[in-house]
Amino acid sequence: MTSELQEHIEQLESQLTFQEDTIAQLNDAITNQQWQIDKLTRQVKLLSDKIQQFQPSQIASQSEETPPPHY
Repeated sequence: MTSELQEHIEQLESQLTFQEDTIAQLNDAITNQQWQIDKLTRQVKLLSDKIQQFQPSQIASQSEETPPPHY
C-alpha cells in the first residue's frame, strides 16, 4: 500500500473510533434521561394519587345540593 492510502485508512479508523465513542456517550445519556423520566413519571403519579385522596370532590351530592330559588 502506498503511504497516502495508509494515512487515509488510519484517518478513517480514527474517525470511526471517535464516532463509536460518541455513540456510546450519547447512548449512556439517553439511558440516564429515560431512567430519570421514568422516575419522575412515577413520582408525579404518586403525588397525583395522594392529592386526589385528600381533595374533596367539587361536586356536591344530591342530598347536599340546595334546591334552586324558584322552587
